Amino acid sequence: MIVEIKKLGEQALLGLIDRRTAYERLVSRANEPLEAGNGIYDRWKHPVITAGHVPLEWRFDLNPSTNPFMMERLGINATFNAGAMLWQGKYIVVVRVEGNDRKSFFAIAESDNGVDNFRFWPRPVVLPQTDEPDTNVYDMRLTQHEDGWIYGLFCTERKDLTQPNDLSAAVAQCGIARTKDLVTWERLPDLKTNSGQQRNVVLHPEFVDGKYALYTRPQDGFISVGSGGGIGWGLCGDMTNAVIDSEVIVDNKAYHTIKELKNGQGPAPIKTPEGWLHLAHGVRNTAAGLRYVLYMFMTDLNKPWIVTLTPGGHFIAPEGEERVGDVSNVTFANGWIEDNGKIFIYYASSDTRLHVATSSVAQLVDYCKNTPADPLTSAACVQQRIDLIEANEAFVRDAG
Repeated sequence: MIVEIKKLGEQALLGLIDRRTAYERLVSRANEPLEAGNGIYDRWKHPVITAGHVPLEWRFDLNPSTNPFMMERLGINATFNAGAMLWQGKYIVVVRVEGNDRKSFFAIAESDNGVDNFRFWPRPVVLPQTDEPDTNVYDMRLTQHEDGWIYGLFCTERKDLTQPNDLSAAVAQCGIARTKDLVTWERLPDLKTNSGQQRNVVLHPEFVDGKYALYTRPQDGFISVGSGGGIGWGLCGDMTNAVIDSEVIVDNKAYHTIKELKNGQGPAPIKTPEGWLHLAHGVRNTAAGLRYVLYMFMTDLNKPWIVTLTPGGHFIAPEGEERVGDVSNVTFANGWIEDNGKIFIYYASSDTRLHVATSSVAQLVDYCKNTPADPLTSAACVQQRIDLIEANEAFVRDAG
């Protein structure tokens, strides 16, 4: 028996060595942009964070005496939907990490260059609870506000107690936490609005008329927006007791478009001399289920609730292997970083893994200014293309 136990311990140690080698190979893998981009952004070849990037210490009991077969004790299902920011010279993402038990939590990973070698901080984020504990939390948007705090706004999910017999009935609201160091978080009361439920709430980085400004997504139910929907806008005077009395819709849903069913703000907008750049997601229903894509728009520099530019169609949609995952046919983003004019877009595919695409402020402003808006009918779309063809023919003729 002693010999058998010793052999099992040796096997466990050898297994651990193999796992560490494979882990380091994955985490340190160099990334590279894909060829043949669309001129708007560059996709990068490898996901920047996968379930395999989660540290071994978070998943395995490394003690051979208590885990002789080196089994994974606390498995990770997915890593996706990350908030993002620059912090002390590092590219930081606050990842939604989902365990095999379906519960999500937040964890911070950092990189020197923003495209590869992301490594998790030693421990997940410890998020204080309110008087009504969260059942699940996910999709944190980070905002470095001019008041000096870093705010994390996220979805807090709880059981809908008005439907005790329906185990799928849930309530989604906007949870709020803030920090000065990304280590110690202060939990604030959930956002209060006149809407039944809230998802995809984002804090604007500047005061507006002396108040905090928030992008909202009012909805009637947990999944369906019902009579609600659209990207909303509201003001509140105090983030330590955030209450929005009135919401107006900034960007609405539209029939037979990429945002027919629902839409929501992604990360906090990026300020440019020509206005605020916005990244959002749009959802439509298909025979294969819901399809999530990303799209962009711009708002007025001094009135961020006024939409000024609306390039038509999707900005990023799932391609190739991105289309397959826990919830297939989805791209979703709640984090991007602007660094000296370059933009790093962190988008998740199919609720499974995190990717990066890179662009620039100049490219994205040009994209928003010069991409035609959706004309909403097939005939008008044909005319758009004929106009482009004729303009190109004229250019070639004049150049020749």
